[in-house]
Amino acid sequence: MSNDVWIVAEHKDGKLKKVSFELLGIGKKLAEKTGGSLSALLVGHQIESLAGGLDGYGAQKTFVCESETLTRYSSEGYTKAIADLVKTHDPAILLGAATALGKDLFPRVAARLQTGLASDCTALNINDEGFLVAERPMFAGKVMVDTVTPEARPQMAALRPNVLPVPEKRSEKAEIEKVAVELNPQDLRAVIKEVVKTAGEKIDLTEASIIVAGGRGMANKENFKILEELASAFGEGAVVGASRSAVDSDFVSHDIQVGQTGKVVNPNLYVACGISGSIQHLAGMRTSKFIVAVNKDAEAPIFQVADYGIVDDLFKVIPLLTEEVKKLKAQE
Repeated sequence: MSNDVWIVAEHKDGKLKKVSFELLGIGKKLAEKTGGSLSALLVGHQIESLAGGLDGYGAQKTFVCESETLTRYSSEGYTKAIADLVKTHDPAILLGAATALGKDLFPRVAARLQTGLASDCTALNINDEGFLVAERPMFAGKVMVDTVTPEARPQMAALRPNVLPVPEKRSEKAEIEKVAVELNPQDLRAVIKEVVKTAGEKIDLTEASIIVAGGRGMANKENFKILEELASAFGEGAVVGASRSAVDSDFVSHDIQVGQTGKVVNPNLYVACGISGSIQHLAGMRTSKFIVAVNKDAEAPIFQVADYGIVDDLFKVIPLLTEEVKKLKAQE
């Protein structure tokens, strides 16, 4: 029985996702406390070139699990590849990301391994008994709960993106071990034939450092242009989001919805424009590092969680804010 810590590194379109490095950072700290080593898992097809991108972030070994069948993400295929490898090496802790992919994959892996899973975690640690302690929000983020599963093997947790820093890169290189994944047609009950992109080249909401979100107060889809201009002024890492009310009103598409029925985000800055702040919306963004709210209603619930609030017409405030951001950016 080892004390090793493993992380599953995510990649998309030939690039490693930022949360993979966040996982390596916390994984290294946990491995130091358990007395084990840190390893990373890459699953897919023709991904060996990505392994070098993980060097210097704490992993002693990178498992590269490849199969032509895994050219596109397959929940059954990824589950089998990861579960079979875990059963062979028996790590103490297995970590992944609470992304759209991770929320689909990790419960399946946990079920296959007959173990528990702490999902959407905001902090991870090792207690005095040597067990993983996972902090996660409950009741729409109103309380934080520490979860410990001492009887589980491996102890599994999915980390919310953007809650932990990316560690400083060092010069160490990880050993690469290639793993041939054997998959039969009966292992895959569903096969992805095509992926249709609708969001262009924009960064995913869950990985954005700045989100400018609009609600019903935007009045119509055309008005979202001023939010796009503000996000553009902030520069790289800034994207536009929306509340469920804006999505239900057909102002924007569901893929940028923030909230309990949308995406849970944790940016450095969240600008809420014309969003009242329902419990369901707060559940998706209240852990943002800084929250700025712009709303004409001084009694709007969003102001209860905002670090800064502006009670005024957003159609006057946002253009002015955009101009100020542009001026500050020009001074950099």
